[in-house]
Amino acid sequence: MPASTCEGCHRKAAKAWSDSDHAWAMRPAAEEWVLGAFEDTVFRDGEVSARFFRQDGEYFVETEGDEGTPEEFRIAYTFGYYPLQQYLVEFPGGRLQALTIAWDTRKREEGGQRWFSLYAGERFAPDDALHWTGRYQNWNAMCADCHSTNLIMNYDSQTDTFATTWQEQNIGCQGCHGPGREHVEWAGNSQGHTNNKLSAGEMGLKLDFRAMNGEQVVEACAYCHSRRQALKDGHHAQESYLDKALPATLRPDLYYPDGQIMGEVYVYGSFVQSKMAAAGVDCLDCHDPHTTELLVEGNGLCLQCHNASPPDRFPALKAGNYATAEHHHHPLDSQGAMCVSCHMAEKTYMVVDPRRDHSFRIPRPDLTLSTGSPNACNDCHDDQTAEWAVNAIDGWFESPWRPQHFAQALSAFRQAEDDAFIRLAALIRNPGAPPIARATAAEHLAGFGTQAGSALRSGLLATDPLVQAYAANSAAMLPAGDRVDWLQRQLAPDQPKAVQDQAIRALAGVDILEFPEESRARIESLKSDYERRAQEMATLPGTRLNFAAYLDREGRHSEAIEHYQRALRMDGAFTPARVNLAILASEQGRTDLATKVLVEGVDRKESPAADRGHMAYLLALVYVERGDLPESLFRFEQAGLLSPDNPRVAYNHGLVLVRMGSLETAEEVLLKGLERHPTAPGLLNAMVFLTMQQGRLSETLIWARRLKASSPEDPQAERLIRDLETRLN
Repeated sequence: MPASTCEGCHRKAAKAWSDSDHAWAMRPAAEEWVLGAFEDTVFRDGEVSARFFRQDGEYFVETEGDEGTPEEFRIAYTFGYYPLQQYLVEFPGGRLQALTIAWDTRKREEGGQRWFSLYAGERFAPDDALHWTGRYQNWNAMCADCHSTNLIMNYDSQTDTFATTWQEQNIGCQGCHGPGREHVEWAGNSQGHTNNKLSAGEMGLKLDFRAMNGEQVVEACAYCHSRRQALKDGHHAQESYLDKALPATLRPDLYYPDGQIMGEVYVYGSFVQSKMAAAGVDCLDCHDPHTTELLVEGNGLCLQCHNASPPDRFPALKAGNYATAEHHHHPLDSQGAMCVSCHMAEKTYMVVDPRRDHSFRIPRPDLTLSTGSPNACNDCHDDQTAEWAVNAIDGWFESPWRPQHFAQALSAFRQAEDDAFIRLAALIRNPGAPPIARATAAEHLAGFGTQAGSALRSGLLATDPLVQAYAANSAAMLPAGDRVDWLQRQLAPDQPKAVQDQAIRALAGVDILEFPEESRARIESLKSDYERRAQEMATLPGTRLNFAAYLDREGRHSEAIEHYQRALRMDGAFTPARVNLAILASEQGRTDLATKVLVEGVDRKESPAADRGHMAYLLALVYVERGDLPESLFRFEQAGLLSPDNPRVAYNHGLVLVRMGSLETAEEVLLKGLERHPTAPGLLNAMVFLTMQQGRLSETLIWARRLKASSPEDPQAERLIRDLETRLN
């Protein structure tokens, strides 16, 4: 049913929607919708070039294609409209690809009305997943479900092709209100239908925004306004958010340690951190649902609630006059007096698109000092230090109390600080922290092995399903018995799909006979459903990787290898799939495959040095396994140069040299490693072994004492010291 069906009765809403971001999300490449200059215009940026022109009433671009040579491509659709418009080209296999040269639709005096590259100064080879013909510019997998209504990808994971369909090309009425056929039928059968007291259900509507609380409204918008992993092909507005998606946590590539936006995260993950979200504020308190514009411009938007008479709807909100210098400590007509300047820091994405952080945070320059997170004070006063900003705030508020913040825990993890585990365990157990922060702690705790069992148990018992989901996922490394006992709750029928899926993934490889007999049929059904949806959603290297890892834990190694290989065909630079594939192939005795995969990875000069170094290290180990020690030495040396921060490289390199009888060279390698990693237990152990083997017992005692100092809980070091002291005396 098209949006035009709704216009007959809802003219005002339809008119407001017609020029909105939602209406412009995707349109045919026709004259009334194409905003770019297709006037035989040539754009150049370094090695990247394109010519935009019209021919027989259609729009074309001449640029480098997937074969590496210039080709002419017909523009099929426009994509967005402000502050930039992209263009989509049809390819075989049902693919639509987004050009990475876009049109800046801003006014000329604002710097607009020009072609520009989304990756200024960069050129990607045609086999790179970031090339405009590559996987990461694919509309079907990356963009489609949030730019069209009732979109179904119809992905075939075996042929890597799409047969994508949609109800409407853009985000129409049913994109937010759900399927409308029953409502249209009700309207056609009603006599005037003027009774405003009818419920949404009585009128054939799937959603009733009038009856929804703040959290429900936010979730209605969340699917498209969040970084998340889709759980199935196709979604509807009336479905629970966690039944169709798993939102991303505050990961290091997406957020600063205090939760401020870094990557392109689309609002939801920021907003749910805020006191506003906790109080029940929702998207429609600030944004018109049909125009998508702000309800009020400037400070007036915030002063709807933050005034002398706050709305009764928010009883915890303090009354006060916030539009004063006593509150913001800036001249009244200055940028510093704007609420958003201090409480909604701005970051520009896609070169020309500034977006505001929706966590509505109080500026904390003290967290800049302790965690490296930015702060709004120094965003404006960039000629001053964070210490200056801390002192300024202290002067205004006479050394204010600064509450503990989850930033300390996330920063401790990122910096590998000694108390990282303790801080994360405290965060996951803190019911006062935002659930997304607690879920982040649950995700990070996976790196601490069985030590994290008790903390993860707390996460599994949490009331918030997002915390449960990530705790369940991290529980995969716990003993099978604990997983069976602890994850029963996450498999319950009333749990969201996001929680059930993570529990099923964590239970991969556990024999079905380990479960209570009455649960087995349901668990098999959940597994089957998860696998079906995982195949449907294996459109990107990351989703292929996740499915392959699940298959590996299930013991279905051949299938896992196949999916890792498919992930690499999508993106040859996707290191996690390459590393997992090499490790699994080696474990299965397929060392030729492991060698081939790792050599290809090490030779990819465009990959980060640390990634290439890790693969060189793994390659060295494979050569050791194959008995080719000379080749392993070459790869150890290569790994040491590319990733000097990995002490295991020097450790294993030294041991191989010892095995080959090159004791002097082995000692040089180990000592060089210890210069960089003076407390690495493996390197210290190796020096203990090497000096003892040569009868240099006085030196062995020195190394044993250093080992004891770095690993005070190691009983073997203590016994060795006592034995050496006895022998030397």
